[in-house]
Amino acid sequence: MLMLPETLTEAEAEDVLRLARQALKRSPAEEALRVDASALGRYDSSALAVLLETQRLARAWGRDCTVAGLPAPLVELARLYGIDGLLALAAGPVVTGLEPGTA
Repeated sequence: MLMLPETLTEAEAEDVLRLARQALKRSPAEEALRVDASALGRYDSSALAVLLETQRLARAWGRDCTVAGLPAPLVELARLYGIDGLLALAAGPVVTGLEPGTA
């Protein structure tokens, strides 16, 4: 499993991709790589680029890759860019920073 950090902007992208490569090397070859994005609190479009590259790397290794816990605003950004269909979301997005009934 790859757990994304709280912050994923352009400054952190290379480090997170390095972690993705390590996660692929460490996990059993028959298992899909699971990416947990639920900790993301500060991000920019680089987070989407990292997720797409992580999925590409997994496919190159003959593996599936699923993303869980993607914050709703990031899902919306992916939709705006027209790449939401490319992300293998394992579960519905997590809405962060909102109290029940404040949406």
